[in-house]
Amino acid sequence: MTPHIPDRPAPARLRWSAATSSLQIEGSRHADGGGRSIWDDEIAKPGRIRDGSTADPACDSYRRVEDDIAAVAGLGVDRYRFSIPWARVQPDGRGRGNAAALDHYSRVVDGLLAAGVTPFPTLYHWELPSVVEEEGGWLNRDTAERFAEYAAVVADRLGDRVSDWYTINEPAMTTLQGYAVGTLAPGRQLLFGALPTAHHQLLAHAGAAEALRARGSARVGLVNNHTWVLPLRDTEEDRRAALLYDLMHNRLFSEPLLSGTTPDLETLGLPALPVVGDDLARIAGSVDFYGVNFYNPTTVTAAAPGAAIPFEIVPTPGLPVTGFGPEWPIMPSALRDLLIDLRARHPRMPPVIIGENGASFPEPDTAGPVDDADRIAYLAAHIDAVGEAIEAGVPVEEYTVWSLLDNWEWTDGYTQRFGLVHVDFATGARTPKASYGWYRDLIARARSSRRTSAASA
Repeated sequence: MTPHIPDRPAPARLRWSAATSSLQIEGSRHADGGGRSIWDDEIAKPGRIRDGSTADPACDSYRRVEDDIAAVAGLGVDRYRFSIPWARVQPDGRGRGNAAALDHYSRVVDGLLAAGVTPFPTLYHWELPSVVEEEGGWLNRDTAERFAEYAAVVADRLGDRVSDWYTINEPAMTTLQGYAVGTLAPGRQLLFGALPTAHHQLLAHAGAAEALRARGSARVGLVNNHTWVLPLRDTEEDRRAALLYDLMHNRLFSEPLLSGTTPDLETLGLPALPVVGDDLARIAGSVDFYGVNFYNPTTVTAAAPGAAIPFEIVPTPGLPVTGFGPEWPIMPSALRDLLIDLRARHPRMPPVIIGENGASFPEPDTAGPVDDADRIAYLAAHIDAVGEAIEAGVPVEEYTVWSLLDNWEWTDGYTQRFGLVHVDFATGARTPKASYGWYRDLIARARSSRRTSAASA
């Protein structure tokens, strides 16, 4: 069955972007003196990575910067989101910084600018130095201070050419999957004992924002993975389970940043967050924009009596799914509803950037053309949903496709493909997919529409 592709014009005033992250594309993990991260530790655990892969060479992007920049420039995007790994810049999680690594990312920035693309770096995309984790990781308040020092090191090297920054990517996933249930690095299984990591990541973001602004940065924000939470059944028990999951996945992070408050965890029988002094005031004033990563809704039901966690994530009935199966249902209207709900909760919210949106579907491993109509339909419908949210008053100003390239997908290794560009991981060959041309043409039409509107105004 041919997927339906909406034909509604793309929002003309949006900026357009594509994204990657360092561990997922670069390879050369320890080149130029790069240090060990929690993902090196995770890869070393027998059976931990689904296909036994090691994230090397991935897309070999550390050595193929020019190829990636050419792919970005060919799309015609306004900006390119990439990440700078803490463990490569500060192998010990502190100190002046690795000059060779900083030189590398300086060349990335210069190459993007020369190609007419604005660099938009992320300072933390899950690559915590192993030594920092050994000293407590995000459970330790001191990690927030160390992260701010790392931000200062990077800004001292790149801040003369980079004006906008993402600090931390998806703190909810670090808390929930990294520390609570252990499906991502560092693989802890602390359940609600992971809650301090949420506050410490937000505090780290605030400290990094202060360091970046002190060095002339124009705009700083954080990007969180958000989901639209649905109860499986219209019962009091399932509605309560959905409320609790929404709090843990969404509001635990959005409310401190956008309202300067924290959810009342203690009334739900959960431990209070380790807030000290003016923490909340620092966090509340720390975002010039709010980043939203979105992939799918989440359906929950009440857990069985006596369960360690009072909610259970279940398949969403009646929806198509991506290559991840029932774990990732496709519901574009959920993005619209999520954005409208965020605006209703936070009427004074800053501009919103969609920092990631995309889907994986089964595709061949070998190089060659890919007619990824499913991905085009997914992206088109979600861009349509963003347009509906804008019409409802949500101040969305940028949309970002995940991902520019097929990549190494964390514990799933090379078994999932998100890219606009197909990568043959055996040879490194890159082949633009049909979605690459579609996105390029959509951007061109949106720009043309904007110029026409401006000329007639």
